[in-house]
Amino acid sequence: MAARRDAIDLSVSFAGLRLKNPVIAASGTFGYGTEYRGLAAAFGAIVTKTVTAAPRAGNAPPRLCETRSGMLNSIGLANVGIEAFLRDKLPALAGCGTVVIANIAGNDVAEYGALARRLDDAPGVAAIEVNISCPNVKQGGAAFGADPAAAAAVTRAVKRATALPVIVKLSPNVSDIAPVARAVAAAGADALSLINTLFGMRIDIERRRPSLGNVTGGLSGPAIMPVALYHVHRACRAVGIPVIGLGGIATAADAVEFMLAGAAAVQIGTATFVDPAAVRSVARGIAGYCRRQGLSRAAEITGGLRC
Repeated sequence: MAARRDAIDLSVSFAGLRLKNPVIAASGTFGYGTEYRGLAAAFGAIVTKTVTAAPRAGNAPPRLCETRSGMLNSIGLANVGIEAFLRDKLPALAGCGTVVIANIAGNDVAEYGALARRLDDAPGVAAIEVNISCPNVKQGGAAFGADPAAAAAVTRAVKRATALPVIVKLSPNVSDIAPVARAVAAAGADALSLINTLFGMRIDIERRRPSLGNVTGGLSGPAIMPVALYHVHRACRAVGIPVIGLGGIATAADAVEFMLAGAAAVQIGTATFVDPAAVRSVARGIAGYCRRQGLSRAAEITGGLRC
């Protein structure tokens, strides 16, 4: 009886998805999901690494560089391409025990639509996360996510191509995230996820060369958490659709902060490189927080910030 009284409902529902807990494996940090198959079931969902229309070799090495309280990466969207993903990677996720969300990136608006169309009836895909931090080739290389109009155009193309829930992943490398968030929501996005990585670089002073083969990369890890939390707080107040928070989350307390700021769920990325099973301690910690606060459901945390 005591166990039943103390039981916390960790499940969350948003954008047509129901997750057994609010912790999601972030894209690019959990491979295609098959690499960590034994741990996948502990997550509320997993987001596969970004897939593009054609296979990509990625950027020149070195591609990873440790920083204080974080990590720089310059993977360059290396992936097997949509056809190999559908043929080889996705079937291997069948029965993995959790919700599968596919992440896509395109060179132009039409390519985003084509990728969404290929995934629309793919067995096992519950939703699509749209990476709009990649360059818009037809606009001279500017990121789709830096321009509200371009971000909206991508969102509309994806929504027209699929009946699956569409989650648009926003970049923090903008002067104000709210206009992009509003444009994407108005274009029909079912949810947002934010933030992607921040621009950064390191230099090897002995060689006098950049630490990354691509010179610059994306900064992730605990160092960016306050920035990510700020953007999530701002986005949650700018739009009426669900927001998934990510950026530097390593502990249950971190996850609760994002949920109090308005996030319906959270994603963990860099922390899984340190501990691939971090989701278990985070989920347990969220349950513990609920008990201390007299809450019966994790979903009650969302939007609980007192300002």
